Amino acid sequence: MEYAVEVDKLVKRYKELVALDHFDMTIREGEIFGLLGPNGSGKTTTVNCILSLLKYDKGEIRVFGREMKPSDYELKKQIGVVFQEVAVFDELTVRENVDYFCGLYVSDKATRKQYVEDAIRFVGLENYEKFVPGKLSGGLLRRLNIACGIAHKPKLIFFDEPTVAVDPQSRNNILEGIMKLRDMGATIVYTSHYMEEVEQICDRILIMDKGRAVATGTAEELKNMTKNRETITLETDSLGEEDLKVLRELPHAYDLKYEGGLLSISYSAGRNNLVRVVNYLQEKDIAFTNVHSKVPTLNDVFLEITGKELRD
Repeated sequence: MEYAVEVDKLVKRYKELVALDHFDMTIREGEIFGLLGPNGSGKTTTVNCILSLLKYDKGEIRVFGREMKPSDYELKKQIGVVFQEVAVFDELTVRENVDYFCGLYVSDKATRKQYVEDAIRFVGLENYEKFVPGKLSGGLLRRLNIACGIAHKPKLIFFDEPTVAVDPQSRNNILEGIMKLRDMGATIVYTSHYMEEVEQICDRILIMDKGRAVATGTAEELKNMTKNRETITLETDSLGEEDLKVLRELPHAYDLKYEGGLLSISYSAGRNNLVRVVNYLQEKDIAFTNVHSKVPTLNDVFLEITGKELRD
C-alpha cells in the first residue's frame, strides 16, 4: 500500500494547550480522505503541520514517502490547497488569477498556458475568463478558487469547506469535480461540516477529537462501530404494559421509549425488526400510524463517538 501522507505520533502544543496529542494518520494514494472533527479538535493544526506552515513538537510527517520539510519546495510543488476563504486577486480576471497561481509552480510558459486552460475548462469557467471576481456569483467564485489551487496539477490536494454558501447546482459541480480529480489520480484530503457530502464522496474518513484520532474507516465501517443499527418509530395510543413488555423482548431490541403515543424501539442488529413489530400490533388488533425505520447516519456516529454535533 502506497501512502500519500503518513503522520506518526504528532504532538503540537500551544503553551499549556495540547492541540495534537500523539496523532496518527495515513492517507492512501488515490483516495478521497475525509478529515472530521468538532471545532477545536485539531483539524486545522494537523493540515498546517502537514503543509509545513506550523512547527510541531514531536512526531514525523512524510508526504509521498519523503519527510516533509519547510525547505522541500520540490515536494511542495506536488501539493495544492483550496482554502475555505476564497483567496484570489480582485483586480485580476479569471484567467489572470489562474495563470498567476499556476505560475508559482510552473515556469515554462507553454506548459503553464496549457495547464491554465485545463484548469479553467475543468471547473467550467470557459465563458467567464475575462470576468473579474466581483462579477462572479458565489458558486462561480468557489470554482475559480478551486481552479487556482489545482492549476499546477498537484498530486495531493487539500479541500477545506469548498462548498460553503453555494447553491445546490454549484455544490454538485464541485463534488463531481473533486471525484473526477480522484479518478484522474490525485489524492484528496477533504474537510467539511456537511456530513452528507463526506459520506457521498469520501473513500475513508477519520474522526478526530481533542487532538487524537478516535475512529477511522469507510462510512459503513464507522457506522458498524456504534451500537444502534436501526430505530423504529410509530404512533399509537393503545399500548399497555404487557404490550410494551413483549416489544422490549423482541430480538435485538435494546431500548424502548413510549411517550405521548409515540413508540420508539432501538435495535443493535436484525433484518426483520419492522416486520416483527407490525406483525405483533396486527395480531393484537392495535391501530398505529406514521411508521418509520431509520438506520444510523454518519452524523449519528459522529455524535456517539465525540458527544458533539459536527457543527458545534
